[in-house]
Amino acid sequence: MSGTTDAGRARPWVQLAEEDFSMAVHEMEREQGGALGGICFHSQQCVEKYLKSLLVAHAVDFPKVHDLEAIMALIPGGAGLSLKVDDVLPLNRYATAGRYPGDWEVPTREEAAAALEMARKARDAVRKCLPADSLA
Repeated sequence: MSGTTDAGRARPWVQLAEEDFSMAVHEMEREQGGALGGICFHSQQCVEKYLKSLLVAHAVDFPKVHDLEAIMALIPGGAGLSLKVDDVLPLNRYATAGRYPGDWEVPTREEAAAALEMARKARDAVRKCLPADSLA
């Protein structure tokens, strides 16, 4: 990995991302269906935190936003990330909409599985770009 990095500051972001990933996986594996909205939310949060860990590792400041497209736009070209915005953009809708009642339909099991797969792909891509000592 080239450029200036701060692996120590990235590690807490990775740990939080891993918690979100674990929660999403756990819910998906439940026999009684799991909390489908929660799977989607934690999948989005996993990706958001992993992307932010990469920004932190490269000493890039970022605003407090949940928009994955905006976060990805800040990732330096030298970070080596193979992930594309289109790979994770569908997760944006789960960042806040599902956390409050209103115009929100509970995701289907298939949608939750797709959200978790997006998180898994993003997780794998970001982890390849992070210094080993920042990984949880």
